[in-house]
Amino acid sequence: MRLDKYLKVSRIIKRRTIANEACDAGRVLVNGKTARASYDVKVNDIIEINFGARTVKVQVTNVCEVVKKEEAADLYKIIE
Repeated sequence: MRLDKYLKVSRIIKRRTIANEACDAGRVLVNGKTARASYDVKVNDIIEINFGARTVKVQVTNVCEVVKKEEAADLYKIIE
């Protein structure tokens, strides 16, 4: 699954266009490297997102195309 779509489906970022813009601006790192929106997300990838002064670091635990709102948090595990 594309990185921008994964961020939207997992509800880490609310809209796919915003996720796409964050990737283009270089604020999203996957496994320590700047990632493009088209990056193919895999289980156990480490995603780091810079929200201004705050940084969120998560590990991908599952990849699903469609997920319910209540189950969205099961797609990742927050690190640090």
